[in-house]
Amino acid sequence: MRVVLAEDLVLLRDGLELLLSAHGHDIVAAVESGPQLAAALAEHRPDIAVVDVRLPPTYSDEGLQVALAARREQPGLPVLVLSQHVEQLYARELIADGAGGVGYLLKDRVSKADQFVDAVHTVAAGGTVMDPQVITRLLARNAYDEPLAMLTPRERDVLAMMAEGRSNAAIAQRLHFSEGAVSKHTSNIFAKLGLGASDDDNRRVLAVLAYLDGTRQP
Repeated sequence: MRVVLAEDLVLLRDGLELLLSAHGHDIVAAVESGPQLAAALAEHRPDIAVVDVRLPPTYSDEGLQVALAARREQPGLPVLVLSQHVEQLYARELIADGAGGVGYLLKDRVSKADQFVDAVHTVAAGGTVMDPQVITRLLARNAYDEPLAMLTPRERDVLAMMAEGRSNAAIAQRLHFSEGAVSKHTSNIFAKLGLGASDDDNRRVLAVLAYLDGTRQP
């Protein structure tokens, strides 16, 4: 997998580069600023971009804005965003195009190497991965939104884990349910969110987007 990495902290950038290289990935560019990121994405057209939200020269949302612009130029470009804090606006903006292949992790998550590498793989494959703390903040914001308010507490737990990129089998293991029970919960979630039957997995992504965006029509 070809990766463009953008992080201004040299120790973290070098650590991420070593970690991903150790798992067989090709770091085609490791940069430290927004302009360098824009140039690297245009030149290399990577399989995934791993991007810090705050990059020079503005140290505001430079990294995210460059990544969003690149997704407009390269529709579906997988982007995994790293942030020091939970910033709801950034999470919502990242998923707004509904194309999938997005992730938002807190930097503390990077210390868990296996989970981070799994998140990279999931996002590169077109999935959606959100840090549990980001989900918790968005859940609090959406607590009274419709149709999410129709979900039972257990269905909301299942949907939150879907937003983390977990499969039904992984959710079942985490919640100590049978896989059949999780499948029933996901069917109820789809029905309550107005997501009809489909031959593909898009309903799973749409359910996650509805959860994060707080709307019936993500």
